[in-house]
Amino acid sequence: MFGFGARAPTSAEKVAAVENELKVVAEMHTRMVKICSLKCVDKTYREGELSKGEAVCLDRCAAKFFEAHAKISDHLQQQSAQQGGGFGM
Repeated sequence: MFGFGARAPTSAEKVAAVENELKVVAEMHTRMVKICSLKCVDKTYREGELSKGEAVCLDRCAAKFFEAHAKISDHLQQQSAQQGGGFGM
């Protein structure tokens, strides 16, 4: 919002925000792979490929993980906006 005393973020701040977002996404991916693999993949590795049941389980697990992440992110963004923080990119 221009003219209301809020300054626009600098290029360095924008880059830092993007780098932070990439870090969060990479950490989320690592957690999702670990959790869903433990839950869905048979530890005996009887076959070279995933079974249909394992593939379906992994797909559902990943979908639930992303859905939960999106809901949490939306909630945190709403809280941040209410407190006057964030860049609003």
